[in-house]
Amino acid sequence: MWKIEDAIDLYGIERWGNGYFSFNKNGNLVIRPTRKDVHTIDIKNVIDHLSTKKIKFPVLFRFPQILEGQIKELNGAFNNSISEYKYNNRYQAIFPMKVNQRREVIEEIVRSGKKYNMGLEVGTKAELLAALSFELSPDALLICNGFKDDEYLKLALYATKLKNKVVIVIDEYSETGRLLELSRKLDIRPLIGIRAKLYSRGSGKWAESGGESSKFGLTTTEMLDCIRIIAQYEMLEQLQMLHFHIGSQITEIRRIQKAVKEAARVYAKIKQMHINVKYFNIGGGLGIDYDGSKTSSDASANYTIQEYANNVVYSLKEVCDEEDVPHPIVLSESGRAISAYHSLLVINIKGNKNGNRKKRVELRGNEPHIIKELYDGLNEINIKNYLEYYHDALQHRDELLSLFNMGEIELEEKSKGEILFLQICEKAAGFARETQNESDEFEDLNKLLSKKYIGNFSTFQSVPDFWAIKQLFPVVPISRATERPTEYATIVDITCDSDGEIDKFVDLKDVKELLEVHELNNGSYYLAILMLGAYQDTIGDYHNLLGTANEVHIIVADTGEWHIKQVIKGDRNCDVLGYAKYNSNSLFSMFESEVMQAQRDNRVSRQDAEEILDNYKAAMSQYTYMNL
Repeated sequence: MWKIEDAIDLYGIERWGNGYFSFNKNGNLVIRPTRKDVHTIDIKNVIDHLSTKKIKFPVLFRFPQILEGQIKELNGAFNNSISEYKYNNRYQAIFPMKVNQRREVIEEIVRSGKKYNMGLEVGTKAELLAALSFELSPDALLICNGFKDDEYLKLALYATKLKNKVVIVIDEYSETGRLLELSRKLDIRPLIGIRAKLYSRGSGKWAESGGESSKFGLTTTEMLDCIRIIAQYEMLEQLQMLHFHIGSQITEIRRIQKAVKEAARVYAKIKQMHINVKYFNIGGGLGIDYDGSKTSSDASANYTIQEYANNVVYSLKEVCDEEDVPHPIVLSESGRAISAYHSLLVINIKGNKNGNRKKRVELRGNEPHIIKELYDGLNEINIKNYLEYYHDALQHRDELLSLFNMGEIELEEKSKGEILFLQICEKAAGFARETQNESDEFEDLNKLLSKKYIGNFSTFQSVPDFWAIKQLFPVVPISRATERPTEYATIVDITCDSDGEIDKFVDLKDVKELLEVHELNNGSYYLAILMLGAYQDTIGDYHNLLGTANEVHIIVADTGEWHIKQVIKGDRNCDVLGYAKYNSNSLFSMFESEVMQAQRDNRVSRQDAEEILDNYKAAMSQYTYMNL
């Protein structure tokens, strides 16, 4: 008897869901934005509501309260560590805008983070221009990272007149002189940070972004020269931050501990030079558990947020006490941990590609012997003989192909043979599951029988990191968790690209190549791709000119009632054409000329011409995805 608990275990939803996701007794995916059962949102109910409002799928759902929850958890973890280890200073979180620059996301982060003096980090001029529009708390930091030209430096310097605490971090040695010369010219004394290039490296997919070959940071020699130049400009009291970063999504806690100890020594030695460094910025890298395995695999992390905070605070305190220097203010730029959980994409499945396996094969009596043998095998296979009959079917399939290639059977007979073979395979696979036969040959058989569920979305636009680096994201059905899934499938998108396919799925012990799904019936079938809030929003591309998805932002009240806070329409065809430098009015004029010429040549009637032009004009304003 299949139970909800079986579905929860199959998809691992409570292992990776961090308390935010589960299935309810009706078998529907639910979201708990505050982690409280009273604040539960049934996504199937939301979908039904959106259908009445004519909001088309795919839809990206955002849950702003999850952002607030993650900010609270992160700050709480560091405060717990500071208290436990008697650390003599405080913690401040920084959100790096590169993780998700969307205005609605940053607005919520700034609002929720004010009570914690949470700041922002920017890496480009455009990000700085955006960040300057947000009202941070008086003690919050605005940190300027990245390679900087004079325009970036000037913008950051002027920002110090408006914001209390703007820190310009020297990421590359040549920035030192230019920053100081501009500061003197403009008579502005900024807070300065230096980014150290450590020997320590992270782990996982982004390990190469740390270590001595990393893109950013100053070597020991460059740091000493930088300090000397700052002293010459009589600005040493402005040097207040030491920054480092060993990579995103660090999977092993020992790598974090090692890096903190190395950087803490650097901080201590600088402090002993009578320099007023008071901020210790550990950068990003706090990993989250995408697959629920709690291991050091690329899709996981072998530590919790609390264990992360404990290691940072304890290691930093230990070195500072040994070196007899004050404990600095701890900063972290933990963007992924804050934003990843808060958004998910719901896609509707329009069908599947797997051939017509349910078609009944009728024999006329004059079929070749190979067809008759397959037909008999289908009728005689059972739980006791399935292994033998499956092996026979494999031989029959090879013989069928040979006979066809030699011209001895017709196309219709080949079709019958293929249908019978696949039907035998499906029966054999079912018997294998019943007998718990997990041998390699039946794992291969499941791949053969798997279907390609066609999802109305673009991998390249909505889940770009899966395509680019095979990062795993949880995928679960929106409903029917009360039913045992009977199909295995991969998820293909509607782009004209074979890479537009999700064919790797989270699993506790491995990476699954197939997802357990339900058989499609006449009703709608929806899947959710979760934990998309970090990076996916802003690095997606417009492959095939498929644009951004419709967005729905949902919050839940104290009473437990949910309501839609905001709806943001996705891209229309005219929008994405504009991104590719096409002017929709010009396009229409050129198309109109072509239609008018066809009318003059009597290839279309006047009525047809009008209908063609009306259809073209209407299509310009339509959603880029399929209307299903």
